[in-house]
Amino acid sequence: MRMQRRLGRASGRVLPSADAVALPPSGAKILVVPEDFDPPPPATLAEHKHISGPFFHGTKAMFAPGDLIVPGRPSHFRPGRPLDHVYFSTRGETAAWGAELAAALAREDDGGISTTARVYEVEPLGPFEDDPNVTDRRFRGNPTRSYRSREPLRVVAEVADWVRHSREELETMLASLARLRAEGLDLVED
Repeated sequence: MRMQRRLGRASGRVLPSADAVALPPSGAKILVVPEDFDPPPPATLAEHKHISGPFFHGTKAMFAPGDLIVPGRPSHFRPGRPLDHVYFSTRGETAAWGAELAAALAREDDGGISTTARVYEVEPLGPFEDDPNVTDRRFRGNPTRSYRSREPLRVVAEVADWVRHSREELETMLASLARLRAEGLDLVED
């Protein structure tokens, strides 16, 4: 039985959501970081207990509750390179981007074969830290609430009713990634 949970809601409270804005030069819509954004304390391997879930992971892979998502799998963004970490977020929109991009990039790499984007609620089984690919590199603090761990994530449930980005937003993001790849700037610090 699939557990249904609206992304953006946890424990009966509405989590803050971010408005979309065009980020130069790609034009991809991500999120607005208000000028008065007060970044949370960093999540480090030694200090991460102040970060609470639910946690989400977006992917093209199919999992069942209880399955483990482990490091060492190929990156959706750089298929020839296995990752030392697993990535996740407390923001549903961040996980949605991961799922949609993983599925779209797989279609490109597999000659157009359809792949389903999936979002899972997960439980980190070990220490985790802020994802350095977005924290302070693209955004001050960690407004995307993105994290990584060298330990597995346990799948709690597949999220059935997550909100997808528009076709135009996805195409813009894919064009931006293609441009970064062509310029050799699609680096992932893993």
